[in-house]
Formats: sequence, C-alpha cells, structure tokens
Amino acid sequence: MKTLHLNLKRKWFDMILSGEKKEEYRDITDYWFRRFKNTQCRCFFKVTLSIAYRHYKETNRIIPFKGLFDSMELRYKTVTFSNGYAKNRDQFEIELKSMPVHIGKEELGAEPGELYFVLKLGEIIKHNSLLNNSKEGIWNQVR
Repeated sequence: MKTLHLNLKRKWFDMILSGEKKEEYRDITDYWFRRFKNTQCRCFFKVTLSIAYRHYKETNRIIPFKGLFDSMELRYKTVTFSNGYAKNRDQFEIELKSMPVHIGKEELGAEPGELYFVLKLGEIIKHNSLLNNSKEGIWNQVR
C-alpha cells in the first residue's frame, strides 16, 4: 500500500489528528497532479481539469466534477502527515478515502472561492507518541 507523505503546520496537524478537520487541501498545479494521480489517462484528465478550472475563473461557476476523478485510481491509499522535519517529529498515518476537486472551506485553511484537490480523510491507522522526550517515536496501532 503506497503512502503519500505530507508536512503540515502544527495547527492543521492537530486539527486532523483530533478529528476536527476531515479534509486537507492542495492547489491544483501540475506538481500536485503528478503526485496524486496514476500515469494512465493523465493527459485527458489534465486537459479536462485545466478547461474546467479556466471556466471557473472566468465565470465563477463550477463545472460538475462528480465522478471525473473517481474513475481514475488514486496512487495512494494512506497519507502520513508530519509536523516538522526532525527525526523525532510527530507523525500519524490516516486513510485516504477520495480526492475530489472542489472549493475548500475557509475555516479549514482554504482561500475563499479557490478550487483545490481535496484529500478526504478517513480513520487514523497509526500515530507516534513522543514519550519522555525520547529521540524515537513509538508507533501505536489504532486499529
């Protein structure tokens, strides 16, 4: 099972870990498109997405994406979120349910009216606890 590794600021890290935030946003850029999707049919989906995104920017109306990206298998099944880059950083692994494209919620960190790849998150699979300021995290299985 492939895991996507992403770094988060402490605020968003804690909100996702507590279950308060069930989605994470990434800009619609070629970089994120390449990271998220399998290579099959990439060209078709990139062209479709760029046309739809341009339409949204010009008219402020969304072309329905329902099912468009669901038909393309995600490259990752889970996401490992980290806070910081140190060896002993806090981390947790969480289920990645789907990744639709839609407008993000401002209270969850999105810019008003912007379209994003939205990582729909499921259950936490495992997390590390830094006990007694030790240098190694101890991974706890949640399931």
